[in-house]
Amino acid sequence: MKNRQRIQTCIAGLLLLALAVPDLANSQPVSQPNSVTDSIGRYKAIMATRHQPGVSAHRGNSQLAPENTLATFQEVLRMQVDFIEIDVRTTQDNQLVILHDGSLNRTTTGSGPIKDQTLTTLKTLSAGKGFDNRFQAERIPTLAEVCQLVSRWNASHKTQTNLYVDCKAVAPQPLVETLQTYGLLKNAVFYGSDEALLALKQVAPTARLMPSLDKAEDMPTKISKLKPYAFDLNWAVVNESLIQQIHQQGIKAFSDLLDSFDTPENYQKAAQFHLDVIQTDYVLNVYKSLTQKVH
Repeated sequence: MKNRQRIQTCIAGLLLLALAVPDLANSQPVSQPNSVTDSIGRYKAIMATRHQPGVSAHRGNSQLAPENTLATFQEVLRMQVDFIEIDVRTTQDNQLVILHDGSLNRTTTGSGPIKDQTLTTLKTLSAGKGFDNRFQAERIPTLAEVCQLVSRWNASHKTQTNLYVDCKAVAPQPLVETLQTYGLLKNAVFYGSDEALLALKQVAPTARLMPSLDKAEDMPTKISKLKPYAFDLNWAVVNESLIQQIHQQGIKAFSDLLDSFDTPENYQKAAQFHLDVIQTDYVLNVYKSLTQKVH
């Protein structure tokens, strides 16, 4: 009898404990809804319903990892950006590499002009200068390495990311051939001087050219000369009327919202003006701003 009472007492205690303690399985959400990955998914879904501008990650995203490195490109691929902007230069031995500056000094452990160095020498340098030890093994990537990374990502993900190629110092033929090899030529956009874009057009007539446009009055000449896919607009001159004029010509409008222009107020203006692509150093800030509730 005493044993039965002990058993009943134990069962009652266990029942009370079960009521008092939350279900552990339910209290540990498998998908971690507050994670960055899930937040990005929600941001992108909301933006798609509002016809918001696309987003280009300027040199990748130098806030999370060193600019123009495979590490930073991997980060912004996870952010599902529409474009990754890369700066293409040529080494002494005619290899195509990704670096913004003509000099190695600012972002690498090397010094002097990149055009005076071979790829072998460049690969001995760290491209993680100014970042913590996690990035000291980062190297200046080749264009082919970046293309391989993006191509593999696109092959296994529904959201596609394209390249925004800033032609800093590169001949058109090897540039086109490399992007073509990895299936990235068709949807890439190419920024550079009018002369560089004209030379590119001779090699790849259907390439999506994007010359700069600083003044509205230059538009007819550039359209006639280059037949651009898009214009890269100086944000200081951007207004709704200018973008409407561009769209009426069947041309897209991109703009750099960088440095002092990289603000939520300007992201909202870009959306109101129907800008096609915002280029930014703060991808997540753009997403958050463009998905705020409209009051």
